[in-house]
Amino acid sequence: MIDLYYWPTPNGWKVSIALEELGLAYRMIPVNIGRGAQFEPDFLAISPNNRIPAIVDRDPEDGGEPISVFESGAILLYLAEKTGRLIPRDPRGRKQVIEWLMWQMGGLGPMLGQAHHFRAYAPETIPYAIDRYTKEANRLYGVLDKQLEGREYIGGDYSIADIACWPWIVPHERQGQKLEDTPNLHRWFERIKSRPAVQRGHELGRELREASGMDEKAKQILFGQTARR
Repeated sequence: MIDLYYWPTPNGWKVSIALEELGLAYRMIPVNIGRGAQFEPDFLAISPNNRIPAIVDRDPEDGGEPISVFESGAILLYLAEKTGRLIPRDPRGRKQVIEWLMWQMGGLGPMLGQAHHFRAYAPETIPYAIDRYTKEANRLYGVLDKQLEGREYIGGDYSIADIACWPWIVPHERQGQKLEDTPNLHRWFERIKSRPAVQRGHELGRELREASGMDEKAKQILFGQTARR
């Protein structure tokens, strides 16, 4: 059994989708990031960066004490290695999947997140920021579109690289992007979307997000954090 500390966001969806794809038994533990649950001591002991998702594997391969993992990319690697699935065994294929996983973690997620923030949540309209991040999001869409030319999946076979990237493309309209402009990416997006496990993972906790909303208190908690919280 795996405890999944979760909220329905792109990074949260990565892990819920992976767990569904791998058929691993898990228990979802909601962490309401719009109400500050990510700062509770019990959660910080698992995820010191006060971010979801995080997991606790209560049945690790070594048979020892439970293992906690934070950061979505690290969780995807951990689950792939635990099961021997969703990552190639050969060194060249494995290298490629890890490259694109790191690309998502270091570029696609942060830049698309900034585009989303300045277009939808910033308290004032800042044209330079909107233009900067919308264009960078478009550049990254282009990079992914080129990688998918002649390929069904990012690393050849379906892998954690696809699972990492797909949730960040879901809110493409809020990022100012049109999937029709990147036909290879568009085909890939729809292919991933049709997978039953992806649909289950994407739907997990939808009612939590809809009930919580994004009011001013949530914005203050999510966008006003400092070293002192």
